[in-house]
Amino acid sequence: MRFKDIIGQATTKQQLVQAVRSERMPHAAIFLGPRGCGGLPLAIAFAQYVNCENPTEDDACGTCRNCIRIHKGVHPDLHYSYPTVGSKVISTHFLKEWREAIATNPYMDVNQWLQILGADNKQGNITRDECVDIVRKMSFKNYEAPYKVLIIWLPEYLAKEGNRLLKLIEEPPPKTLFILVAENQELILNTILSRCQITKINKLRDEDIIGGLVAKGIPEEEAKRIAFLSDGNYNEALKQLNHETNDHATLFLKWFRVGYKGNGIEMVNWVDIFSKLGRENQKQLLNYALYFMREFMIVKMTPNAQVRLQGDELTTAQKMTKVIEFDQIEKITKLLNDSYYYIERNANPKALFLDASIQLHKILRKKS
Repeated sequence: MRFKDIIGQATTKQQLVQAVRSERMPHAAIFLGPRGCGGLPLAIAFAQYVNCENPTEDDACGTCRNCIRIHKGVHPDLHYSYPTVGSKVISTHFLKEWREAIATNPYMDVNQWLQILGADNKQGNITRDECVDIVRKMSFKNYEAPYKVLIIWLPEYLAKEGNRLLKLIEEPPPKTLFILVAENQELILNTILSRCQITKINKLRDEDIIGGLVAKGIPEEEAKRIAFLSDGNYNEALKQLNHETNDHATLFLKWFRVGYKGNGIEMVNWVDIFSKLGRENQKQLLNYALYFMREFMIVKMTPNAQVRLQGDELTTAQKMTKVIEFDQIEKITKLLNDSYYYIERNANPKALFLDASIQLHKILRKKS
């Protein structure tokens, strides 16, 4: 993958190229940006550029041996680490699936990846065994490339196990680069943050997504509609392009209606459905819920403003403006954030969301 293959992010590309050409590359860097912004593709393109045998002023050649092998995901000096499912597994156990996944969609989110692995009701993590394997792999000499590179996708999943990598990150072997592709700085250990240089990546502009979709043969008007709804997330744009649907909007809006009515049987039925989704899907739904509340706030404040909601979402949001006040929005947002926190810590989803449903009913029925 080359920089030219990545949509948008012109400023970040320029910064990375300049770091290589001035020989001021940090040995450990964090590419920090929101979902779908292109952090992982940028990391791969950067690894290819630093190891290209015939680089141009602003990109890898794409034809030398190192470029071809990195593009195929088979270069012995480029290593990947990513969330997996299970207590004794390591990334190399899923290398075939990983190569296929990034070849198909390097903008994918963690939920898509874990579903490929059959996560079901399990959460992803980067295990102790994985950290031990990283230390082992990175202790080897380079095989054939100028730099040995480790890309850790989503270091947030390291949790406390990341402390096992501190000495390696602080004092790496010669000609070794660590690139951590992250989405949430608050979930990364401070001990790791202090040892890495952070490169912040902005969400994509609508114009960038439109250009990427038009290049795929999508009519410009349709590309504009998809880009607007995607809110800077190219992965979401690809989902819409491929007509991939999820039930997050339907399920969340149903929860709101059930919570407003306060019918106990309907609450229990909704909780039964929700509890079968699996923890990663539950977290995805809560993320969607927080996104909806943010857009609803705009509708509430400025009724004629353009928002990134459509169809039943927008209709429901407009109706909700009549019955939900700002203090209730604040309480609902806190309830969603708290629920996400507890799901991440393996709370029982049935107990958690039955209680959350009751709290939601109390919030919705209590007037300012």
